[in-house]
Amino acid sequence: MDRRASLITVLLLAAGAAFGAPSASLWERWSAHDDTNKATIDHSAWDQFLERYVKRGADGINRVPYGSIAGADRKKLGDYLASLQATPVSKYSRAEQRAYWINLYNAATVDLVIAHYPVASIRDISISPGWFASGPWGKKLLKVEGEEVSLDDIEHRILRPIWRDPRNHYAVNCASLGCPNLQPHAFTASFMEAMLDEGARAYVNHPRGAHVRDDGLLEVSSIYKWFVSDFGGERGVLEHLRQYAGPELSQELGGKTEIIDYRYDWTLNDAK
Repeated sequence: MDRRASLITVLLLAAGAAFGAPSASLWERWSAHDDTNKATIDHSAWDQFLERYVKRGADGINRVPYGSIAGADRKKLGDYLASLQATPVSKYSRAEQRAYWINLYNAATVDLVIAHYPVASIRDISISPGWFASGPWGKKLLKVEGEEVSLDDIEHRILRPIWRDPRNHYAVNCASLGCPNLQPHAFTASFMEAMLDEGARAYVNHPRGAHVRDDGLLEVSSIYKWFVSDFGGERGVLEHLRQYAGPELSQELGGKTEIIDYRYDWTLNDAK
């Protein structure tokens, strides 16, 4: 991508962030893959970190004790991130790549919060460049195959446009109470579908995902507003909710034909 095209893409992402979420805009550089390559990428270090530190609260929200991460484990997390950045991901299969980008995003987010802790919200880590930017998502935090990569790049220029699957939003975690849970295990190609479905069911059936108020009106997470196009419009959101709703929510959704309000809690998912 030449400098002019790169600048245009950055401006479009910034403009999108100002009025909602950035649109999905493919970074063609990351289209390369090799499905004949049966090799796997090792995510065991990240898996061990998650098993040790992800804490499920009584409210069903997974949290991380950012202020209590052992120094040795912080180093292992840094080593894991370094190993991912040294991985020639373009040479791997599409399935391995998806797990790679999700784990890289989540591990980098946790590492970032630890580095800036204590903060009340990830949005307080205001290191992104640009007039409209906030939070850390636009900062080029990583370097993969010689390319500087931001969290926004991973989500909006790689994951969303390559894997056109709304369940992506249940995989990447923004370290907030309103966000779908950070899974207690690393994503892998072999368990991808099961983990995506599990994440969807857990979020849709939690009040922060979808909630029918006492007055009978439907409130949902702002994720379904910011990324409404990924779900196929408001009607698509309603169909998606019904697809993953358990018996109780399914009954409450009944003949609902509209969403009355959206909400999101940016409070840090901190297990103090």
